[in-house]
Amino acid sequence: MTAFLKKEWTESVRTGRLWVLVFIFALFGIMNPAIAKLTPWMMEIMGEQFAEAGIVADAVTVDAMTSWTQFYKNIPLALILFVLLNSGSFTVEYQKGTLIPVVTKGLSRRKIVAAKTLMLFGSWTALYLLCLGITYGYNEYFWDNGIASFWLFGALGFWLFGLWVIGWMIFFSTLAGSSIQVLFATGILTLGMYLLGLFPVLGRIFPARLMSGMSLLRGAERPEDLYGSILFTCLMLLFSILASFPCFDRKKL
Repeated sequence: MTAFLKKEWTESVRTGRLWVLVFIFALFGIMNPAIAKLTPWMMEIMGEQFAEAGIVADAVTVDAMTSWTQFYKNIPLALILFVLLNSGSFTVEYQKGTLIPVVTKGLSRRKIVAAKTLMLFGSWTALYLLCLGITYGYNEYFWDNGIASFWLFGALGFWLFGLWVIGWMIFFSTLAGSSIQVLFATGILTLGMYLLGLFPVLGRIFPARLMSGMSLLRGAERPEDLYGSILFTCLMLLFSILASFPCFDRKKL
């Protein structure tokens, strides 16, 4: 398993996938405070155009909350790009037949799933912390993060939501034969959970609620309001990973 983990890491680096993701997450981390910082300047320019049309635009005041708002707008896109770039983690191996030699030489199929899961979870965690850390650092430098309530708990919530999405991507990868099928199944499940979460009763526990970090930062919700959703998400995540093992055992390589 250690050797397979090393192989996964080497492949991620050599293909450039890791560096592309590092660039994307770092860029989003910088863009969040940059957009907030540039907003008054952009509104000033647009205000002159509005004035010519007879529209009066009020002055815009930005703070750390403006930057955090950008963070929660951009991080879902970063998660989508992460899933897109990693959706072939299993299926490319099926198509190339690269798993057959390691399995015939005695490597347990379950260790393959465990290694890929650790790699994907670890990559998501490191990249998410990179984006979060850059945003937090700039926010602290330009403004004051003290204005945001429970910012860390809100960030942990979306991190867990990302693990949930990746966990189901891994599960569907043990069943599907192409990355398109993996993306389709993962997208349908995520969309379905989001739509069902619009119902008030289901919305209290469904994973999509973990995306609403801004409600915590504004003080509209408290951490205990999300406990039900956290528990349900963890149970679904655990099920997706545990179910991946027997599915991959029966997968034709």
